[in-house]
Amino acid sequence: MFKVGNINLEKPLLLAPMEDVTDIGFRKLCKELGADIVYTEFVNSDGLVRRNKKTEKKLVITEEERPVGIQIYGGNLQPMIDAAKIAAEKNPDIIDVNAGCWVKKIAGRGAGAGLMKDPVYLQNMIGEIVKSVQIPVTVKTRIGWDENNINILDVAKRLEDVGIKALTIHCRTRSQGHSGSPDWSWIQKIKEVVKIPVVLNGGVMGANDVISAYGQTNADGIMIARGAIDHPWIFREAKELMAFGKTVTELTYEERIFTALKHLKYEITLRDTLRHAILPFRKYYSGYLKGLRNASRVRQVLVRLEEYDAIEETLLKYLEELNSAPAPDRDEEII
Repeated sequence: MFKVGNINLEKPLLLAPMEDVTDIGFRKLCKELGADIVYTEFVNSDGLVRRNKKTEKKLVITEEERPVGIQIYGGNLQPMIDAAKIAAEKNPDIIDVNAGCWVKKIAGRGAGAGLMKDPVYLQNMIGEIVKSVQIPVTVKTRIGWDENNINILDVAKRLEDVGIKALTIHCRTRSQGHSGSPDWSWIQKIKEVVKIPVVLNGGVMGANDVISAYGQTNADGIMIARGAIDHPWIFREAKELMAFGKTVTELTYEERIFTALKHLKYEITLRDTLRHAILPFRKYYSGYLKGLRNASRVRQVLVRLEEYDAIEETLLKYLEELNSAPAPDRDEEII
């Protein structure tokens, strides 16, 4: 059971905080497709304390997203405390601390997963943050720095002792990054030393992985990251699998195309200029069109377009092409 503050959910699906991905538009879309809890992009504590405008924009949340968490990161104590206070002013349901980012420029400076190298400092930092805000504080971390330094059991107990309300574990070490297989067996080990909810993260790329994760572990929630970028329907499909033992909603050509256009419209409403919405959106085309006939040809056209009307026209014409063409033979290669 995931019980944090006013949130009380059985086997929830959480959208992970992801830089340059989980803005309001993507969070809203995933919420509509079944995500129970969503999180902001990583919010840099130093930038927030300096009142950097770009950083402050990441704090914006909407009522329709709730429950929603704001995730902050940094390696310096006072800026992290101050950032938590600033984030709390936005009244999120959760303030989450990133102690799991493996990227060198973050972890190498003592932030993200770098905090795991000094459990006492991490414990003190989180304790001060918990005391500084009234919003429930949670932490997302990894199992350790590398295979020779897996200290998550000690870290988990320390963090529970200073008052965090839940812990999310990316079941890889910092040195693994996103490579290799996550070790989900750590979830049960962690639950044996703490009483707070423990959420599994890492290696959940499809709806079947959600079922496997819940089946193999005693996790109180599943957090989905990269699996949602290319396939935001993962939340709906996983919920249908859990409820009915199969997916019951067909993912049609129409839904793929119109979901892509809806998502793009969300992004356009958020950005200062049309270009600032359309260019970053290009990373999503491969996911929305994955597995469809002649998808690579259409993507090559889409990534050169910079006007919404042209993108919409291209996608709608492609939809007509998909609907008019006969279904591919079983052995036919789809590119």
